[in-house]
Amino acid sequence: MAEPAWQEALRLRLVERNAKESSYSPIIEQYRRLAQQTKLLKERNASLLRAMGTARANPSSSTVFVPGTSDDNPVRAAYITSLESQISSLRDELATVYKTQGQNAQRLLAMTETLREKEELSRIDSENLRKSRDDIVMLRRKVEQHNELMAEKDRTAQILHDEINTLQLELSQIEERNQTLTKDNAKLLQRWLDAKQAEVNKMNEANEFYEDMQSRKQAVMNWQTGSVTGEDGPAADTRSVSQGSGSGSGSGKGEARKSSGSTTTKDGTPSHAEKDLNLTPNG
Repeated sequence: MAEPAWQEALRLRLVERNAKESSYSPIIEQYRRLAQQTKLLKERNASLLRAMGTARANPSSSTVFVPGTSDDNPVRAAYITSLESQISSLRDELATVYKTQGQNAQRLLAMTETLREKEELSRIDSENLRKSRDDIVMLRRKVEQHNELMAEKDRTAQILHDEINTLQLELSQIEERNQTLTKDNAKLLQRWLDAKQAEVNKMNEANEFYEDMQSRKQAVMNWQTGSVTGEDGPAADTRSVSQGSGSGSGSGKGEARKSSGSTTTKDGTPSHAEKDLNLTPNG
């Protein structure tokens, strides 16, 4: 699992600080060893000087080292002591070196493991970065396609909006035309009703006139019948009565002709009133 960014930054800064502070560590180590060796040499020289002083204070002792002689030679003892102290310091230094080497080995193993983990994390991050770049490229393509689709939809919407405006204008014109036609239809219907009402009135007048003429004809016929059956005078009176009846019948016929002529036009065709008389009650 990858470490947080602030921990990685802190670790890098600590590594940089340690590298900067340990840049002079080899020189400091050399100076430390040189100072330690100088100290050992000074101690050995001091012990040799002490041994020389002891040898001068005791003239009976030999100051020249002769192999196989007694071990009581102070110079040799001082030299041996110096060598032993040097060996002891070298052993301590060697133990310190071994300890440091072990620590360095452990640190090397830890750093190797850390390096391996970092390489694995770097590989995973590189793979994720590659996938992210591929996803970004794919998403950019999708965004471009989406923008093109939206532009196409905007153009289509604009076209549809224009068509809707055109259709609304046509609809308003059709509605105005429909209202005009409705008004015209109402006017025509009213005119037709008025014309039919006028025809009905004329038919009623014609019927009344026809009934009046029928009643007059019936009255004349009744009068003629009564005059013929009730005559007791001479033949002249009978002739006069017959002439009177003839004239009366002639006048009746003339009136009938007049009534019939009133229902015909000049060219002999039936008038509108006679046509209405032949119609049924439903028109």
